[in-house]
Amino acid sequence: MVQSKSNTSLANRRQSSFFHQLPQAEPDIYYIGVDVGTGSARACLIDTNGIILGLAEKPITRHELKPNYITQNSTEIWNNICYCVRQCLRDSGVDAADVFGIGFDATCSLVAISESTDKPVSVGPDFKDNEENIILWMDHRAVDETNEINSTGDKCLKYVGGQMSIEMELPKMKWLKHHKPGGIEDCKFYDLADFLAHKATGTETRSYCSVVCKQGFVPIGVEGSETGWSKDFLLSIDMPELVDDDFRRLGGIPGKNGKYLTAGDMVGKLTSKSAEELGLTTECIVGSPVIDAYAGWVGTVAAKCDVPALSEEKHDGTIGDACGRLAAVAGTSTCHLAMTRDPCFVKGVWGPYKNVMAEGYWLAEGGQSITGQLLAHVLSIHPANQELLKAADHSNISKFDYLNSLLEQMVKDKNERSVVSLAKHMFFYGDFHGNRSPIADPNMKANIIGQSLDNSLQDLALNYFGACEFIAQQTRQIIEHMEDGGHKIDCIFMSGGQCRNGLLMRLLADCTGLPIVIPRYIDAAVVFGSALLGAVAADELVIEHCKDRQSSKRLRNSKKSQTSLSGAHSPYTAPSATSYTNLAGFSYGHGAGQVGVPAMTPVGEENVDYFNQPTIDSSKKPAPVIGEGEEASSDEEESRLSFGSKQETQKGLSQQLNKLGLKPLTKSTSTNQNPNNAGELLWKIMQKMTGPGKVINPGSKDDPDRKLLNGKYKVFLEQCYSQRKYRDLVDSIEKENLKNYGDKFKPQ
Repeated sequence: MVQSKSNTSLANRRQSSFFHQLPQAEPDIYYIGVDVGTGSARACLIDTNGIILGLAEKPITRHELKPNYITQNSTEIWNNICYCVRQCLRDSGVDAADVFGIGFDATCSLVAISESTDKPVSVGPDFKDNEENIILWMDHRAVDETNEINSTGDKCLKYVGGQMSIEMELPKMKWLKHHKPGGIEDCKFYDLADFLAHKATGTETRSYCSVVCKQGFVPIGVEGSETGWSKDFLLSIDMPELVDDDFRRLGGIPGKNGKYLTAGDMVGKLTSKSAEELGLTTECIVGSPVIDAYAGWVGTVAAKCDVPALSEEKHDGTIGDACGRLAAVAGTSTCHLAMTRDPCFVKGVWGPYKNVMAEGYWLAEGGQSITGQLLAHVLSIHPANQELLKAADHSNISKFDYLNSLLEQMVKDKNERSVVSLAKHMFFYGDFHGNRSPIADPNMKANIIGQSLDNSLQDLALNYFGACEFIAQQTRQIIEHMEDGGHKIDCIFMSGGQCRNGLLMRLLADCTGLPIVIPRYIDAAVVFGSALLGAVAADELVIEHCKDRQSSKRLRNSKKSQTSLSGAHSPYTAPSATSYTNLAGFSYGHGAGQVGVPAMTPVGEENVDYFNQPTIDSSKKPAPVIGEGEEASSDEEESRLSFGSKQETQKGLSQQLNKLGLKPLTKSTSTNQNPNNAGELLWKIMQKMTGPGKVINPGSKDDPDRKLLNGKYKVFLEQCYSQRKYRDLVDSIEKENLKNYGDKFKPQ
């Protein structure tokens, strides 16, 4: 039996027989997903079973010339996307003509483009630098503008959690009007995901996901909306420029001078220029994009998993089956997404947003401003950080695995019941960068109770545990607010590198009392979700192609890129660029001795603790065996099912694929030729391609750790709300001081 070491180490969680249940994939049909996160651009290439055959990533820069002024460069981002797509094609050996669809996702950042030239324009604080034309989502420059917008009490604010966040686009546009030399007369604006669709297709199509979630667009019919954008609201905040010519700078009026689509709807085909730059063909179809977190929803919530609350529900095969499944998309920050059939209004939780995933359905978005960044920050500011780095490097494990091991040793040394008991007097509240949900207060700060003069590595471990507990307790707070507003949350579908942290995942399960589902692709769930959008958009083209490959109109019309893929950077000359190739592409079962899934040893029913966490195998079928005595190495299994920063590039994938002798199927790969229900095609493709998840169940209600965490949750809430009370107290005193003695303290 394999010893379980981490709840999310797939090398030790022995995958189910999922890959052996798959039919052979269509050998000449593939899709590409593109994800632009806060720190990198990524691309993946998948087959018709949703198996990732290639994955590439390249960092993108961001500038902070002044505190809270954070910008990026759309030209750099597009160039890095092109690099990653080409790398996927080269690594996988897939012909560009066989890529039928491409989907994009990106952070909800504001892109400013010149209307007259269609080129980038500066967004400050250095207005001479036109290349820096993106105000990043986490930019907090527009404090006054946000307050002014929220003071209107306009009905559109009802659909963004009661007030617009400083992280949204409209406050940033208003800031630019008042600070950019010459104003915004020659500007048009995009959410970053919509800009990528524009760059790829040349169209001015917008996605409901972007405009509804981040820009104040109210879908027609909601609250009497007739144009989507509100003239009265925009005029009330002194933004007449955005009203001009039926809101042309924002994308126009639906059905008049604007086109708006739901997730995965067909935007158009690649232009000749974008096809050449990406290394694809002009017959590749672009799906309507989504914000990055929403791609995480697409890539995770249809995972096959054994969760009683889901299996007991009445499923009707529509996208409504996703209701009750919370997607927690974790990275620098974490977004919490949940779908409902009817609008649920939750103060401090963005939404409800209509039509962003499927026409007629609503999504809500809670969020934590920093989670991954919080953990990194807590480590970096502690005096023992360098000692941690050396110790982890010497042990050849990650910093977080080292800290988890250290906490486990501390439990033994101090004769404590568990790590939760070990840190019982550590009360950590971690809103270092304001609060997104559920109190929507950008002025929130961190506070920690229980610190001492200790600056040892053991003290660092306790602070790290406190940060993990904070993330979990705040997730509970967000979910409770959502449920008070009408949501019914049955389980949490996680994604992102944080899934590898066994301590954090167990805390999330025990604090919320909900099952945590870990996806098949831990680090690639978001970019995988974007690839599914490409599959949805290209569905009709795939049907036509599969009917008669020899006379396929697509092949007759396909214009291949004339640019050689050899133009991609060499690994030796591309510093900071990383690319990965996934072995899952040949994980289909082919019998003993052939390339396929290694022996899968089921995990036993070990005692649950914070470091060894059994999961529920989503498939209860016996695991296949390659050969007597053979077993997968940890690195092999990890590389098939997730993509970590330490994974080495795999070589020779195309030759391995050719050895499989994959043959075309005689039937269409389309899951639904005539969708009768909103979002049905998207949902069926998600179900077909997402694959299995692993489940971490919470401890029983009587478990001592859960009882302790429940008690500490009360302290957490006190820390949250008391901070605001204390701040109001001192602000009122200072206001009175300013009134009575203001002249004395004015600068001379």
